Amino acid sequence: MAAKLISLLIGYLFGTILTADLVVRKKTGKNVFEVGSGNPGMANVMRQFGFKAGALVLSGDLLKTIAAVLVTMLLFPKGAPVLRLYAVLGCTVGHNWPLWHRFRGGKGVATTCMGIFLYAPLLGLVSDAVGMLVVFSTGYLPLGAVVITTLFAVLTFLFKGTEAGVLALVLAAIMFDRHLTGLIRVAKGEEKRNAQYFKKRSGKT
Repeated sequence: MAAKLISLLIGYLFGTILTADLVVRKKTGKNVFEVGSGNPGMANVMRQFGFKAGALVLSGDLLKTIAAVLVTMLLFPKGAPVLRLYAVLGCTVGHNWPLWHRFRGGKGVATTCMGIFLYAPLLGLVSDAVGMLVVFSTGYLPLGAVVITTLFAVLTFLFKGTEAGVLALVLAAIMFDRHLTGLIRVAKGEEKRNAQYFKKRSGKT
């Protein structure tokens, strides 16, 4: 039990490093919550400052997930593989509800997509790929995000057992919660599609 709690904590601490906030502060001196939609994620930063800034945010979010999993593996070299999933869950919770930012965070898409791949490469890859196909075919990012975690939860229950399946289900519930507003907009036909979502505001450099 102690190893699981420590893995969660490790993930949480890495997750609270909001790359988007670091990038925006470097470029503008403001915090990310004052820019665009206020969401500390790749899409908001890319829309405001361009592809390179968005790519930097994405890279940072992926790297902090990798770091959380690696540190967990180094601390518990003989621990069960499910410890990696605890670290992934912690990282996503930290990214979405960071203590240092009054629990205001992002949506956890990058941390989740990378994390599930690190835990179960084949299941994660299949889930990420199906989700991306949904995004490309429909143009709706929220829809693809929830498809990724829902499919992963189903596959995890089938092939990795109950404990891992429950953790995957929690990740799916978090993703659904963070994208509920977007899903409602999708149902109403009001959600922006990919090209609109990443389009920079006119007049911005």
